[in-house]
Amino acid sequence: MDPVSGLSSALAPVPASLWAGALSELLNHGETGCRQSARRAVDLLTRLADSPAVDREVRDLCERACERLAHPEQERRHVPGL
Repeated sequence: MDPVSGLSSALAPVPASLWAGALSELLNHGETGCRQSARRAVDLLTRLADSPAVDREVRDLCERACERLAHPEQERRHVPGL
């Protein structure tokens, strides 16, 4: 049981520091192209996606971001066929 929220560990909210860390690393990678930041962002986003506290939509977004960070050389187009 989480001592702060009183919820079971599986339902406790994801710590804000985990969200902030993932966003910080993602932005750092986007601004500098730093591959180490990309790897750290993938690690943090994976931890978020694995949390039972996040819903399916957030999990899907985390997984999509991880895929893009892990395979930057693959160009992805917004409009199919262009």
